[in-house]
Amino acid sequence: MTDMSTITIPVNHFYLKDTFESGQPLSFHAHYDKYSDTLTYITGMEIVNLRFSGTRIVGNLVAAGSGTRFLSNEISTRFRLNDDMEHIYDRIATDDFMKSAIEKYDGMRLTINDPWETALCFIISQYNNMKRIRGIVKAIINKYGDAIKDENDKMVAKSFPTSATMASASERDLMECGAGFRAKYIKEAAAYCTETLDLDKLKSKKYPELKEELLEIKGVGDKVADCIALMGYGKLEAFPIDVWVKRTMEIEYFKGRKKTINELHRFALKKWGEYAGYAQQYIFWQGMHMEDVTNSIEGPEDKQEKPAPKHKKK
Repeated sequence: MTDMSTITIPVNHFYLKDTFESGQPLSFHAHYDKYSDTLTYITGMEIVNLRFSGTRIVGNLVAAGSGTRFLSNEISTRFRLNDDMEHIYDRIATDDFMKSAIEKYDGMRLTINDPWETALCFIISQYNNMKRIRGIVKAIINKYGDAIKDENDKMVAKSFPTSATMASASERDLMECGAGFRAKYIKEAAAYCTETLDLDKLKSKKYPELKEELLEIKGVGDKVADCIALMGYGKLEAFPIDVWVKRTMEIEYFKGRKKTINELHRFALKKWGEYAGYAQQYIFWQGMHMEDVTNSIEGPEDKQEKPAPKHKKK
């Protein structure tokens, strides 16, 4: 590890706790201390420490890591600090439900993460809840991540494992990490992303084409593909729909009537357009805290989706 640097970044409409807790990749492997409002996470082979102070409207982020330029780029990109949240809120605050969600969770940001990291986290999320997802992801990191050492050659953390590393893992070992039936999908998706699909080369693609490419990955269905597009590539048109989002939208926008995933996608695109992804995050987090939604779903299965079928032949 190199010498540590510290920078302070002023932020508006930013709230670390909600951003961390709201079912994004960092939710599943970073460490957050609510008493000090401090987040510690790994990116590549670097450790980043982030402390927030202030209100939901105005505050500061104090970041510590290897070099000021690295920290500035990492924090600004990861937490989308260049997003004009007042403009985004104006665009998505189309009704009383959304206005209430924004008021309660003002400052909750979407994050942009490594695409493979995002893919693995959300493949694991299928038929799962946040606590179990976090346990599985952390077990996989502990078993397959590379050691990150300090200046005394002492291991202080482990990196997020690459797709190549995961492709060589055995299904049995992955099941011992708690992956269950997802072990097969993790291994096959890792092999596909290592041997067939270069995730980095997808960054230049527009959202519709990107999603089609992601749907070719075995184990990736509609919701997971949109999660990767939104939180792995920053495509704000993406609108992941899990049981929480689906049920919340049916209650709030369709008087409880059942709707198909395609109908909800069309509704979201028409209503929130280029910022549908932000609308989704606020719908999800508001829905997770609504009694009438939680009582209508059997079991707190967060961000769930049935496993996707085998990827299509081109």
